[in-house]
Amino acid sequence: VQLQASGGGLVQAGGTLRLSCAAPGRTLSRWAVGWFRQAPGSEREFVAAINRSGSKSDYSDSARGRFTISRDNAKNTAYLQMNNLKPEDTAIYFCAADNFLQSLNRVIADYWGRGTLVTVSS
Repeated sequence: VQLQASGGGLVQAGGTLRLSCAAPGRTLSRWAVGWFRQAPGSEREFVAAINRSGSKSDYSDSARGRFTISRDNAKNTAYLQMNNLKPEDTAIYFCAADNFLQSLNRVIADYWGRGTLVTVSS
């Protein structure tokens, strides 16, 4: 499964971005989807994940309350709405898919997409 993340860019602190994760030609509803990020010199970390139907989601402590993960299975796309962005949110953001939501929480996934860069200026 090829996943395509998009929507990154440069934004000022306090701004918003919405990332998209598409799976062209595939049925994304077959998998739970997660978002992850990796800053320079740091390990990849979990940000948020959502189950197949969209009925359950989970967030890292840093994302909870500011970020919202969602999905539109009819469009084979998942989203990460990021509000009140902070400079420490600067990273490459990746989306990934797996059969199990619990795996995504542990930064384990069967399928990974290429990242999209988010830069938050102070």
